[in-house]
Amino acid sequence: MTIAVDFDGTIVEHKYPEIGAELPFATETLKMLIKDRHKVILWTVREGKLLEDAVEWCRQRGVEFYAVNKDYPEERQEYNNHFSRKIKAEVWIDDRNVGGMPDWGEIYNMIKEHKSFQDMIADARKTSLADHEAPKQKHWWNF
Repeated sequence: MTIAVDFDGTIVEHKYPEIGAELPFATETLKMLIKDRHKVILWTVREGKLLEDAVEWCRQRGVEFYAVNKDYPEERQEYNNHFSRKIKAEVWIDDRNVGGMPDWGEIYNMIKEHKSFQDMIADARKTSLADHEAPKQKHWWNF
């Protein structure tokens, strides 16, 4: 599966143009996704030195992206000396999602189990309801 991942606000706290602190389990989860043979693409508005800094920050933590701001590593600059920012991916991980961003543990489980965010919410509700079932009423013959 091809997964596009934003940087600021998604992998690290949003402190652009600085690099914020890592969000809990972000790089560990990305390394697990890469180990699971997913093609993880860094998809960010950063360019030039700011982009190089973000890629190097990730590399120092063991995250090597399949590609950066392009669909595949060999993609050539064709239009006005820029890459197309329209990435072809099955999943996009971005803090600007409608409804916000789940934590990285939930993200990993959604991808591994092929579940949507709605599926995960429904599962959580079922579990929550099951945990709060009313106690069975005792009868006079049960001591």
